[in-house]
Amino acid sequence: MPAARRLKIGLSACFSHPDHARSLFTGKTLQYVEQSIAHWLMSSGAMVVMVPCPTGATQRGDVTFDHYAQWLDGLVLHGGADVWPGSYGEIPLEERWSGDRLRDEYDKALVTAFEGLGKPVFGVCRGLQLLNVAFGGTLYQDVETQVPESFRHRDAASYDLNYHSVDIVQGSGLSLLYPGVERVRVNSIHHQAIKDLAPEFQAEAFSISDGLVEAIRRRDPAKSYIAAVQWHPEFHQPGSDTIDDRALLDDFLDAVAAAKQKHAAPA
Repeated sequence: MPAARRLKIGLSACFSHPDHARSLFTGKTLQYVEQSIAHWLMSSGAMVVMVPCPTGATQRGDVTFDHYAQWLDGLVLHGGADVWPGSYGEIPLEERWSGDRLRDEYDKALVTAFEGLGKPVFGVCRGLQLLNVAFGGTLYQDVETQVPESFRHRDAASYDLNYHSVDIVQGSGLSLLYPGVERVRVNSIHHQAIKDLAPEFQAEAFSISDGLVEAIRRRDPAKSYIAAVQWHPEFHQPGSDTIDDRALLDDFLDAVAAAKQKHAAPA
């Protein structure tokens, strides 16, 4: 397929802030993406563009978030650093859970730009948490601390091989992607999670061991597409017993294609 006909998906950047102990790019801000999620999106034939933060101390030129939203067809928010508790009106319970305030502001600005133009947005892990906060929800800063009987959702040793089961809410948009399926197995690589769900969203899946929200979708179908999952579909291995990632990806990209066609239609 020619490049001009392929969907163009913006992928949010991870930030590595100035660190004078780093041997390369000492004292410089780095922005990057994790390879698996870029390859996951490209597996569909879509083209993926990391959206660098256009603002900051070294900003040059007049490029804005809105320019990227106008040019690209959809947005994916991927994993990374904790969300800053101040983003939802709390102070950090511990210094190590202070999160990344700068990345929060960057991600929220991206969401505002894409959502304002009716461009679909999909979130993964931190992306789900950020979307919930951006629309007025709150988070558990640390699941093990604040939900003592919870499953251990992040295990440094097993990392993306740490699994648990979730129940899909029947009748939800997610259930339509997996007809007849009520319970699935997912990977779990997070220690923060949704506490109060933002009014804009409905929960579509819950962890069976502790009831944590595992998937969300915008309630009003008349508004632009926004959906997210707490697990990492890009880490799914074909043939494994974890939930197949293809339906999630197709659902998002179908929404992107539909929105693109709508924007291209003559007024």
